[in-house]
Amino acid sequence: MNTPIRATPTREGKVLSWATDLDAKTMAQAHRTAGLSFVHEPLALMPDAHLGMGATVGSVVATEGSIIPAAVGVDIGCGMIAQKTVFTRDQVDPFLTKIHSGIAKAVPSGQPRRGNRGNGSHDRAVRSKALDRLVRTAPDVKSDRFNPKKIASQFGTLGGGNHFVELTVDETDRVWIVLHSGSRGPGNLFAQEHIGKAKNQLKKALEQPLEDPDLAHFVQGTDEFDAYITGMLWAQDYALENRAQMMLAIEDVLRRVMEHTGFVADGKQIQCHHNYASCEVHHGIEMWITRKGAIDASNNKMGVIPGSMATGSFIVSGLGNPDSYRSASHGAGRTLSRTAARKQLSVESLVEAMEGIAWNEDPKALLDEHPDAYKDIGEVMDNQRDLVAVEHRLETILNYKGG
Repeated sequence: MNTPIRATPTREGKVLSWATDLDAKTMAQAHRTAGLSFVHEPLALMPDAHLGMGATVGSVVATEGSIIPAAVGVDIGCGMIAQKTVFTRDQVDPFLTKIHSGIAKAVPSGQPRRGNRGNGSHDRAVRSKALDRLVRTAPDVKSDRFNPKKIASQFGTLGGGNHFVELTVDETDRVWIVLHSGSRGPGNLFAQEHIGKAKNQLKKALEQPLEDPDLAHFVQGTDEFDAYITGMLWAQDYALENRAQMMLAIEDVLRRVMEHTGFVADGKQIQCHHNYASCEVHHGIEMWITRKGAIDASNNKMGVIPGSMATGSFIVSGLGNPDSYRSASHGAGRTLSRTAARKQLSVESLVEAMEGIAWNEDPKALLDEHPDAYKDIGEVMDNQRDLVAVEHRLETILNYKGG
């Protein structure tokens, strides 16, 4: 059994922080959330915490009898999947350009496509059944853009921004597939509708403007709460199955490019959400734990913590630290907004940072994803040594970003 290494997170009022470089706006946002009467003390900030929309990115918010839709966010179920493969670095190195091209064709960045229901293999048939279930059980959303066609067409698609596919290598030079994505357009449409409902409902109840409209919440036991929870759990399921579908497509690319006839995967997949909420018991109390940019780090639970597009990822196991509600960071966390990154960083330095890595080679389009726009992932990991144990340090050899 893993035993947490005792670290010294900083306590400030109702906020307990593992981050070492928080600015005043981020702390003020965290304190606003922590000050709500239904938020259990303390609110936990992970070492990658930074200012967010709705709630602080890298925060763990424990609520009793209520939930804040904007704290869960619009990319419900966004998270990671990782799979060790049978290949070594030496085997794939000569084919990285071809593999990158194959992934770009097999994993759309969001546009509808045909063929999502697979090629008849057993695994793809299982995923087709998963999609059928998701279409059948989809929540009621008023937008006419939320429909079975959209749910199906975006299944198996990556998205843009910081969503990515990577090939990485561990300390034994074994190749891993690592992927970051969420519930795509369907989850976003559901989230936007219910965030709006929560704001309107609370505004009417208070008969005055909210100090922070993003902290509007639903109360447990109401129809609004039940509808949100049902749809939120559906979106989290969609995200999980979406990542699994793309993983199959990437394995097919490797199988084809490497002319490999056997299994590509070696061992179990690791799946983890990092934008989600779940009902859990902590300190003897049943609560809704909202992890806004944080992963479940329960004792021995496997997880994936990525860095930036040039700095690799970590495969970790949780240490079950009760102080963080058994949570850990979801990645490196931004230090520069996308706008600031485009103003302050150069395409030349991005090209230099990506040297030796097969990538999109479109530095102008990806400038806001520059590694220097993110925190030092090594420092982030050091600051949470009491939250997770590192099982593998993965070095990036290929990065594909959606458009």
